[in-house]
Amino acid sequence: MPCPICDKPTETDFRPFCSKRCADIDLAKWFSGAYAIPADNPEDLEELEQQLDAAQRHKPH
Repeated sequence: MPCPICDKPTETDFRPFCSKRCADIDLAKWFSGAYAIPADNPEDLEELEQQLDAAQRHKPH
């Protein structure tokens, strides 16, 4: 199985990646939201808006 980042052969110590560098690149993609799955669920959006409104009301000024 090739490395999902650069397609080089994988190394046992970093499986499924070929190196720490490629593992770190993948981790950065997770942190940045590049792997996020978009949702079109209106209920989730409404709940998020309610939570944001509540947080703004309780925010100390």
